Formats: sequence, C-alpha cells, structure tokens
Amino acid sequence: MSQQTAASQRKESASIVSMEPKALPENKIELFDHGFIELIDSMGSDLTIVNSARVSFGKRKTKLSDGDVKLIHYLAEHKHWSPFRHVQFQFHCKIPEFVARQWYKHVVGIAYSEMPTVDHAWNEISMRYVDASDFNFYVPDGFRMQSDNNRQASTDSHVDNPSLTTEFKEHCEASLKLYHHLIESGVAREQARAVLPLGIYTEFYWTVSLQALAHFIHLRRHEGAQYEIRLAADALEQLARSVTPTALAALMPTSS
Repeated sequence: MSQQTAASQRKESASIVSMEPKALPENKIELFDHGFIELIDSMGSDLTIVNSARVSFGKRKTKLSDGDVKLIHYLAEHKHWSPFRHVQFQFHCKIPEFVARQWYKHVVGIAYSEMPTVDHAWNEISMRYVDASDFNFYVPDGFRMQSDNNRQASTDSHVDNPSLTTEFKEHCEASLKLYHHLIESGVAREQARAVLPLGIYTEFYWTVSLQALAHFIHLRRHEGAQYEIRLAADALEQLARSVTPTALAALMPTSS
C-alpha cells in the first residue's frame, strides 16, 4: 500500500469518527456530533433599540430604565421593526449541509414573507476551493420515523434497527473514497464534490439583524420544523440573549 493511499484512508476514518467534546467559550455552542454555532461579533444592545426609537424626539439614553424596557415591548407588540434592525449579529456556523440548505432557503425567501427583510449576509466555505478530505459527516444518534400525517416531518419515535447506523457510515466512507479517486484521477473539485452526501458538514458566516434573527428563530423552532434546525435555532437564541435579553424577551415572549 502506498503512503498516499494510506494517508487517504486515514482521512476517510477521521472524517466520520465522533470527536471528543471540547471546552467551549461562552459564545460558542457545540451541536450534533461535529458542529457548532459561535457568536463571532455583535453591534448594539437593548439600549441601541431604545436610542434608535427615541431619536425622533432628539433624545439619547446612556442607561436602560424600566421605561425603556416598556418601550421595547411596545415596539415589538406594535411591530415597529426598524429599531430592532440596528442591532446586528455575526455567527460562524458549522452544520450538516441539509440543515444549511433549509437555513439558506429561509434567508432567500424572507424577502417575500409577511416580515420582509434583506438584512442578512451569507458567506460559505466552497468545495470548489477546498479539498473535502478533512470534512466531517453527520451521523445521527438514531433514525427518526416518518410522520404518517405530515409529508415533510418525522416523529419522535426511532427506527429499531441498529445496523442502519453502520450502513450509513459505510455509505459516507464509500462516497469519500470515490471523491478521493476522482480527485486523484484529475477530476476538478467542483465536479468531484457531487458524489458527497448531504450529511457532509459545511461552514458559513451569517450576519443578521436582531429582527431578522428573531423571525428565523420563531419559524425554525416551531414543532413542525426539522429537529436539527430546531436545535440550531435554540443555540442562536441562547447566544443572542447574552447581547439583547430584553429585546428577545419582547420579540419572543413564549420562550422567555
């Protein structure tokens, strides 16, 4: 066996074996078997919302008061969204590709919803530039059963067949082996990536306003949303509440 072949096989194994949990900073939440959501940066606070609203009267506060808290709740209740858009968050996300596709479809489709906003920015890792050999595959703890009354949803019950996990991993290994073979044969990365399953992890930076973030969390944490994206929505809210606890309590009263 050549050194190159051995190295390739080591990469295949490393890509699907779960890593040990890491000690994470407070602004980073570990998700699934290899993923995370990290709050990279933020601009503004609860006070930013208040000052954005009060500028109409030529006023500016330096400390949040009880009256300001009431104002934030009033703005949310009466759907005065613009003050909330002055607060921005930047997240670094590593999640399975099939979850990221749902996420991005939300970002694209939001312009045509009841709460149209375009205050999103999205930049994602590209397998046209990056060799996928060191990427991870998402291997779920169990496989949920299909819902009988909802075409797109699963149930909380799991399929009782432990061998499916082994078959799932073997499929991931086989797809990565074929990917390596294509690359080593001179095939361009932009074509070779087509054999990789949707369970492969991707990474992206997402910058979003507080209003748009709250809308995403509200929709993607609904009980009809896919389980994996509900976990992502929970993580986003937890991280954002460290920056704007009052505003998120007003925008999402049922989760406070």
